[in-house]
Amino acid sequence: MVAVTQLELFLPYTHSLKEKRSIVKSIISQLRNKYNVSVAETDFQEQWQRTLIEVAAVANEYSFLQKERDTVVRFVENFSEVEIIRTETEYYD
Repeated sequence: MVAVTQLELFLPYTHSLKEKRSIVKSIISQLRNKYNVSVAETDFQEQWQRTLIEVAAVANEYSFLQKERDTVVRFVENFSEVEIIRTETEYYD
């Protein structure tokens, strides 16, 4: 099974693309290193207060993917520089 979670984020305190990219790169890097997931920024690359990152995980159990998704969302919620606007997860067999 595969789970793909979209996290639309608002970065209220950024004032430039350079500042935004630094924060987004940090989040992506930490997610990759801390969890066994693939992560990419997939939309809003040229907007400095908004981004969409997608996180993909593969496992043989649906319950594991749900726990992994919840853990990733909680991890991103703990970043003081971002607010989660929306999350959406799709599961594939």
